[in-house]
Amino acid sequence: PARAAEGPELALPAGAREERFDFETAGVERWTTVAGRWGVEDMAGAPSGGRVLVQRETRNEFNVVVAPPGPYTAVDVSVKLQPIAGKEDASGGIVFRFADGRYYVVRANALEGNFRLYVYEGGRRQLASARITPPRLGAWHDLRVIAMGGRMQAWLDGTRLLEHRDARFAAGRVGLWTKADSITAFDDLSIRGVPGGA
Repeated sequence: PARAAEGPELALPAGAREERFDFETAGVERWTTVAGRWGVEDMAGAPSGGRVLVQRETRNEFNVVVAPPGPYTAVDVSVKLQPIAGKEDASGGIVFRFADGRYYVVRANALEGNFRLYVYEGGRRQLASARITPPRLGAWHDLRVIAMGGRMQAWLDGTRLLEHRDARFAAGRVGLWTKADSITAFDDLSIRGVPGGA
């Protein structure tokens, strides 16, 4: 079973701005697709109504779409994700501090018993990992990350599992991520952030 990380939860300043995306009334026309086939689809049982964002490309190493707001220096981001299918990989994640193709990503994988934080700079490198019971295919799961300065904390289904320090990227935008043949749905993306940076 997953073991909660220790220490106080990071807290953004009171004046942090909030943006919410539930995909009920708007698609991703203003978003930046880095890789993948991202689209809003009808889905019964969606957390916020009847429409969700789904990534369906199965031939790329990684698939990334970036939301329009930002950049931010500090963020508190949460999203609901449902791993739908995948034989090589069945994952979904939150991208943060995205700038010039570089970013951090925290991800959950329904085929593996781990929850991980990576950095991507032309290639991916693992920064932190926690052992978990793999998220269920076809079920909705809650993913959250807070990044302030060089500190990062990440949650899966309400349990804080990761604490890490890394200061190579100071600011950037927020997005969503899948890997390989993952088909994954996302809903209720919430971004609280302190604007700033390139």
